[in-house]
Amino acid sequence: MHLLATAPGTIADGSAAVDLGQTPGDIVVLSAADSEIACLAEAQRALVSRENDWPSLRLASLLHLGHNYSVDLHVEKVAAKARLIVVRLLGGRGYWPYGVERLVEVARARGIALALLPGDDAPDAELQSLATLAPAAAHRLWRYLAEGGPGNAEQFLRYGASLLGRESAWREPAPLLRAGLYWPGAAQADLPAIERHWKSGAPVAALVFYRALVQAANLAPVDALIEAMAARGLNPLPLYAASLKDPQAAAIIAEIFSSAPPDIILNATGFAVTNPGAAAAEGPFARCDCPVLQVIFAGGDRASWESGTRGLDARDIAMNAALPEVDGRIISRAVSFKGKLARDALTEADPVATSRCPTASPSSPISRATGRGSDAPRQKSAASSWSSPTIPTATAASATASASTRRPRPSKCCARSKPPATA
Repeated sequence: MHLLATAPGTIADGSAAVDLGQTPGDIVVLSAADSEIACLAEAQRALVSRENDWPSLRLASLLHLGHNYSVDLHVEKVAAKARLIVVRLLGGRGYWPYGVERLVEVARARGIALALLPGDDAPDAELQSLATLAPAAAHRLWRYLAEGGPGNAEQFLRYGASLLGRESAWREPAPLLRAGLYWPGAAQADLPAIERHWKSGAPVAALVFYRALVQAANLAPVDALIEAMAARGLNPLPLYAASLKDPQAAAIIAEIFSSAPPDIILNATGFAVTNPGAAAAEGPFARCDCPVLQVIFAGGDRASWESGTRGLDARDIAMNAALPEVDGRIISRAVSFKGKLARDALTEADPVATSRCPTASPSSPISRATGRGSDAPRQKSAASSWSSPTIPTATAASATASASTRRPRPSKCCARSKPPATA
């Protein structure tokens, strides 16, 4: 068997056998969500700095444990010596059958508390039947991770420590809305608080992004875009959403837009909202009379994007490239990439996070948001390389034009017309 060590700066796909190079810990958490791993690592760092003799934690991505030998090695070196193992599986047992089999075997043989949790917000009776942790305890752990966010991550670890017999004050999981407003540094944002940062009479630029970024506290590209738009004379209106197709999230966004109609929308969520062949646009943007720019938080790393010939990878293309034809959005460019961070010494995790584009001028918020500058590559599409206006410049021009030419606003967003191809 050819065994590889995990290499700094690379993102393993699980097809080869790897040694994650981890030592045993009291609590082991396995998840396919990079954002979840990064959030738990940050919460552990905060707890260790405040608490004495805090239980040790090991975090690993299931994406690194696709090979059976990788699983055997990790079980032998790490999981078999843990006191609590938590696995979050999107897709159920069938997503990782050999890993589930091995963990169930070792947990029952050694009396280890094992929680097998769904990776979404739907219960999984089969996973619960295989676990060794009491159903009520497993359900609480699941709700912490399903709701997400730094606060729930800390309570997840506090409750996990209490399951090991350590006295630790923990709180029940705190729900996070399906959609809502966001502002950098604010624990809770509402429209009046955001409007206090606005300039009188400036165009409103809505920025819609995934709720998962709030859950993981992985908001560097969002913060950079907010900063860049403000620097270009726009009033940023940041909103998160579980999905634009989620009825509750769509209703919340539509209500916010009725109170603060946008002059332009920057959308960072993937997939189309309109059904192919539909006569009119659907979803929460349908009643807004303004352009919608599709900005891309790329799922790949910047180095691969720069050196490759295709530009965006297949996943990013599937999520973003068809939107101009289906939803009438204006495709723009990638404004951030994923990258593997330095190994977290405390949890021995290899976190992957979304980051703002590298900058040519650290003092320039425009460069920080778009990668504009001497080191910025050309934007690429699926079929060929192409150049695109930097987002803040295009956004400011489009928003100003939209604000100056649209009809006087009623109390609700007026019916949206598809922007011209030259917008």
